[in-house]
Amino acid sequence: MSRFEELGGEPKLRAIVDDFIDRCFDDAMIGFLFARADRDRIKRFEYQHAARHLGAPVTYEGRPLDRAHRPHKIFGGQFDRRRQILIETLKDHGAPESVIDAWIAHQDSLRSLITKDVDSNCRG
Repeated sequence: MSRFEELGGEPKLRAIVDDFIDRCFDDAMIGFLFARADRDRIKRFEYQHAARHLGAPVTYEGRPLDRAHRPHKIFGGQFDRRRQILIETLKDHGAPESVIDAWIAHQDSLRSLITKDVDSNCRG
């Protein structure tokens, strides 16, 4: 069984992604980073990306993550805030610990594509 199936498949993942992206857009600390973003577009790509790494036969149609995030100066603390929002969202939706651990490990593996900060300290 894939982690996608363990989570509950498409309906469960879509609910999690919708809630997660809404929380990011509405967050007092990082919401400004999404001021010009199309919420539905971000949800679509986030779903595709998550489904793919969780083992679903879904194609990610977005740009490579480093290219998509290069124009934005994302600091380590902002990356970590998004990470924390993801953890809280997954727990609130009752995701299995094995899925949470795998998803967060995957997010952590992408850090260097999103920010040049190796930790949560913000550097100018």
